[in-house]
Amino acid sequence: MTDTLFLTSSDVDTLATPAEYVAAVRDGYRQRGEGAPAQPRSKFLREDPAGMFTAYAAILPDTGAMGGYMYSAGFGAADGWFMTPLFDAESGAPLALLDGASMNPFKTGAVGAVGVDELARDDADTLAIIGSGAQARGQLHATATVREFTDVRVYSPTPENREAFASDFDDALEADVRAVDSNTAAVTGADVVITATQASEPVVDGDDLEPGTHVTAMGQYSSDKRELDAETIARATYVPDLRDRATVDAGSFIQALEEGAITEDHVHAELGDVVAGTEPGRTSDDELTVFDSGGTGIETVAAAYLLYERASERGLGQTIEFAPASEALTGN
Repeated sequence: MTDTLFLTSSDVDTLATPAEYVAAVRDGYRQRGEGAPAQPRSKFLREDPAGMFTAYAAILPDTGAMGGYMYSAGFGAADGWFMTPLFDAESGAPLALLDGASMNPFKTGAVGAVGVDELARDDADTLAIIGSGAQARGQLHATATVREFTDVRVYSPTPENREAFASDFDDALEADVRAVDSNTAAVTGADVVITATQASEPVVDGDDLEPGTHVTAMGQYSSDKRELDAETIARATYVPDLRDRATVDAGSFIQALEEGAITEDHVHAELGDVVAGTEPGRTSDDELTVFDSGGTGIETVAAAYLLYERASERGLGQTIEFAPASEALTGN
């Protein structure tokens, strides 16, 4: 038998700062750029009751951990459930099982921040956020640790939501954070644009993006939905989290491909290639760059191991037991 740590969302809720999530996730993508295994998600849909079940995984050899996410959304409960198994990458033994809900916006925000840090101009100080939900909050928490923004504009369709978002972050950040009344008002003149929506059609018009802008799109991972239009993808130096994902569920890329605006070789590099220094990121101040983030096991394992270490140091969580196959796989 082996002892495995079970951690609830409340156990890990305040164990790491946004900057610490960013550092762990950056190192995870550095490992990916040096050959660490990771693949795009597997996604399964059911119509009655309507729901999605999805999973993805990665091995981070230098971290010494492997694992990923399995989660459901919708179905009869009309809710989401996030389960994160974490294994030792040397022995293979299960280290921990995390309720991954509370860490989700922070680990997803962290990879968005790594994309901004690698691809946005160094002097970027104006940020536009399209979306005002939990994922948008995670993106801003993390991205504010990699650039010194002075002006942050947020737009989402519901006025109360965008006003509440702006009010919360205006108090928390040194930047001036304000709600605006349209996508165009948010994006015009922005150095960095983050989309964190559930939109099916583009929420950014490529005509509104000035040369030198960086865009992080993280809200969609479905071939028939997109946050960015074909013009934006075609103009941009395009960097996905995983190269293979670009033609699997990166809707903005896939629909630009179908419209003939690009070809499959439009993928510049994976984020890990840029972090590891094997491929360049931004090469000029007037370059338009896009980071397409659909979610991978890389940031999940990196963040989960960070939380596992912190929880172990503080004596948090409960111990559960797993039997190895050599003992339990008997057929008796």
